[in-house]
Amino acid sequence: MTSDKSTSWSYTEAFASEDIVMDRARERSYELGVTAVSAGVGAVLTVLAASSKAHAAVEVGSGAGVSGLCILRGLASHAVFTTIDRDVEHLKAAREAFAEAGLLTSRVRTIPGRAAAVLPRLTDGAYDLVFIDADKPNALLYAEQGIRLLRPGGLLVVNDALDRDRVSNPAHREPTTVRLRELHRALRSDERLTAAILPTGDGLIVAARRA
Repeated sequence: MTSDKSTSWSYTEAFASEDIVMDRARERSYELGVTAVSAGVGAVLTVLAASSKAHAAVEVGSGAGVSGLCILRGLASHAVFTTIDRDVEHLKAAREAFAEAGLLTSRVRTIPGRAAAVLPRLTDGAYDLVFIDADKPNALLYAEQGIRLLRPGGLLVVNDALDRDRVSNPAHREPTTVRLRELHRALRSDERLTAAILPTGDGLIVAARRA
């Protein structure tokens, strides 16, 4: 990355503004040892949620609620948000963040458990937005489930898609990096999707399900 490109990346990350509720959610993330989405990624999630006019969204990997807050702030007031995490402390922190934001409990479902076990129980074609921010070795599995969950025109979004800039370098053969390359190929070749990679944060894959 050139110095100008690095400066531009820093500028875009700083473009998003965050409030005290988000600051506190980030503090909980730090205390729990969770890497929250960057401010830039959060802003993109809010825009995607708003532009998709989503009635229902699901998240894999709640962290401490930072990404959930971003998505919920883009959703319409009647939309329902579901977040899945195997760590109950993470879910507890997320619920605290949602409560501080004044969100009605009827709008949020927090489901404890392994995503590989929970996702198959969700209804086919019932969601407009699926956000994946969980263990990279299973990202392809989660994405396959996410595609099943999407309505036509719905969006699949995968965080940390560039694996700290290792995906683009063939010399990096770490298992997680290899798995992410497999995910990229799978989404790019899937005829049900139109996909792109955004360099925001550590990379976002955004794929729309064709009608």
